[in-house]
Amino acid sequence: MKVGFVNIFGKPNAGKSTLLNALIGEKLAIVSPKVQTTRHRIKGFLNSENYQVIFSDTPGIIEPRYKLHEKMMHSVKSSLEDADLALLLVDVNENLEEADIIFSGLRLKVPAFVVLNKIDRTQQDKIKQVSDFFDAKAYCKKTIAISALKKINTDLLLSAILEFLPEGEPFYDGDDLTDLPTRFFVGEMIREKIFDLFQDEIPYHTAVVVREFKEKISLIKITAEIIVHRESQKAIILGEKGKMIRQIGTTSRQEIEKFLSSKVFLELFVKVRPKWRDNDIHLKEYGY
Repeated sequence: MKVGFVNIFGKPNAGKSTLLNALIGEKLAIVSPKVQTTRHRIKGFLNSENYQVIFSDTPGIIEPRYKLHEKMMHSVKSSLEDADLALLLVDVNENLEEADIIFSGLRLKVPAFVVLNKIDRTQQDKIKQVSDFFDAKAYCKKTIAISALKKINTDLLLSAILEFLPEGEPFYDGDDLTDLPTRFFVGEMIREKIFDLFQDEIPYHTAVVVREFKEKISLIKITAEIIVHRESQKAIILGEKGKMIRQIGTTSRQEIEKFLSSKVFLELFVKVRPKWRDNDIHLKEYGY
């Protein structure tokens, strides 16, 4: 059978998480119109009788400004080291020279497809121009134009991937969808709602830690902490008379219940940890 690691790289907001979810057929990675939503490497397994593809969504490639950013870029580096095939994802409407600098800087040692995303918003002549640009690059084995959101040409992309993968034994059990624990995804769903509900710096100054995950007879009890930098941010997260924290809790609980197929009791607290993004101890505690 065909088996291999296929890792997705690109600038923030190129659509990497949307592509992972489209290829796996499940929502594993949170998505947001805001940049830098993904902070961890997230693996998703696509299994059949004939193949096992281990896809990895990686954080958007940036110049680090905090220790948190350094941890995120370390996830990108680790993904470079075990890839059998790289998917270099680019928004077809973005600056091509900037994307080329990033892709060239990866110094790939494995074959790479340049995947032109968001073609549902683009004219055909523009798609051809972008395709011609990347076809001329040494790191590009093939260009494939898709829309991850609309799932246009994602089957074509998968077929091309399978052609390039080696034969071998599966790395993971065929029933597994990921190697990450359930509580990781619970924390990510809460963090996604913060990205949905708040503007400016709040989502980027926030971390979520699941402190308790207990399966009871009739429901799952979850306790989580929302970590912020300052008391003023805590007040914004709580909202007037607790309005916003209740909204986060309600929308998160509904998403978590769908994910777990179980009733959930969700309890949220807000904690202030000044400069947690630059604190190694806090970063380790919060899973980075």
